Amino acid sequence: MIETGRHFFVLPLLAGMGCVAGLFIDPHTLLACYLAAVVAVSAIPLGALAVLMVSYLVRGEWTEGLHPALTAAASTMPIAGLLFVPVLVGMPWLYPWAAADASMSALQEVYLTPWFFAARTIIYFVVWTALAVWVRQAWGDLARMMRTASAGLIVYALTASFAGIDWIESLTPTFHSSTYGLLFITFQLLAGLAFALVIALRPGRARPTFSYGPILLSVLLLWAYIHAMQYIIIWAGDIPGEVTWYLRRSTDGWGIVLWTLVLLQFVVPFFAMLSERVRNGQRPLLMIAGATLVLRVVEALWLILPSTGASGPVLLLDIPATTLAIAGTWWIAFRAGARRAALISHGRLAAAAR
Repeated sequence: MIETGRHFFVLPLLAGMGCVAGLFIDPHTLLACYLAAVVAVSAIPLGALAVLMVSYLVRGEWTEGLHPALTAAASTMPIAGLLFVPVLVGMPWLYPWAAADASMSALQEVYLTPWFFAARTIIYFVVWTALAVWVRQAWGDLARMMRTASAGLIVYALTASFAGIDWIESLTPTFHSSTYGLLFITFQLLAGLAFALVIALRPGRARPTFSYGPILLSVLLLWAYIHAMQYIIIWAGDIPGEVTWYLRRSTDGWGIVLWTLVLLQFVVPFFAMLSERVRNGQRPLLMIAGATLVLRVVEALWLILPSTGASGPVLLLDIPATTLAIAGTWWIAFRAGARRAALISHGRLAAAAR
């Protein structure tokens, strides 16, 4: 399915060495960047799983072209879980509630404890891995596909919402948002769909007969709507603890990052895809999908780093090192899974021909 030279293995190795260097310079900043990178990369298999289940319920021409990439990406869920281990180890340096003298409410004292946080994270990935296997096994049986996807989407929506609250929102225990779970789900949907489109539309592939532009535009609109609704609710409520969350993300250079997201993730793609040539074109959609993947890292950094206080020149080392190390490791796993799936598929076709 995908060919990559052996030299690609060197890239995550060198990036890993950069992570080790960053750990000695400033472990707190390194762990904050690692959390942002692993959240962005793990959003690909999670979003792919969600889009795959939606494709089981809404059958059409678009589902066939994306199915191989979505299935292979969802199958890497155990690797995404293993990549989260450093976050669990570095909990005391990342999350303020992990400190022994943290001041919290009675509910937070029960919910936000290191062992419970770690247990929930492990449970999330076990559930998602089981879902990925279950969904893959249901392929080909329409009735079973619909049953699996119907139940699976409910489980996914609940667990993904709590994961977003645990991993990102709890970085600021005083911040509360009723839409944060939905925000995290749209984050994952964009990552999973964009990745599948990059694989389906990459150079060398036959031009798809179906236009994926309207689907990508719909998810982009959903992402923008959820972000706008959270901002409007917080602005209307005028609660200091919640307003401060946005103030941190609009000062000290983060305002530039915010407007970059607004322009490149919504304004530019929205007006570009009003053109039928862009909406139905293979190369323009590939560029928008590729930019969407890169912007998932930018959004993760915008959501996470202001809450951790990570700053300084060391970010110039930590951000690319953690991103390349995690993305490179995950890509190797995806590539291996895609090859294995292709071999199985070719074996079945050969057996059927005999």
